[in-house]
Amino acid sequence: MENTKETRQYQVAEIQLIYKSNVKPSERPKISSSRDARDVFMGTWDNTKLELMEQFKIMLTNRANKVLGIFELSTGGVSGTVADPKLIFAAAIKGIASGLILCHNHPSGNLQPSQADIDLTGKIKEGGKLLEIQLLDHIILTSEGYYSFADEGLI
Repeated sequence: MENTKETRQYQVAEIQLIYKSNVKPSERPKISSSRDARDVFMGTWDNTKLELMEQFKIMLTNRANKVLGIFELSTGGVSGTVADPKLIFAAAIKGIASGLILCHNHPSGNLQPSQADIDLTGKIKEGGKLLEIQLLDHIILTSEGYYSFADEGLI
């Protein structure tokens, strides 16, 4: 007798959760201030793009505020780039981050946050509460200085 039941096979993507680091925990930089965060970000920034195009990066930290890694989220144009909260939190969750620092540059040299910057910061802060990932700061970089949301009491 023939088997009349049809066997279905589905092709689906495999999802893996992996965090690899080539840096020993004792050698990871510790973030104690906005200047520390700014220095680490500037060490990863392509200076030829700082005044050319807007870029958005995130820094992931552990409970001791040691840097787990930096993720370059996006590169845009002269006046903006996309910072998708889903990608921000996907990176933070994959890195098992306890803390998060947002950072982007303003090619114009203007250090003041836009309303979009303020809105995004609030959205990430609220989303982080649910996931127990604390938003520690949001830094705006220019070639002549930086602006810290935490230092200005906006976080």
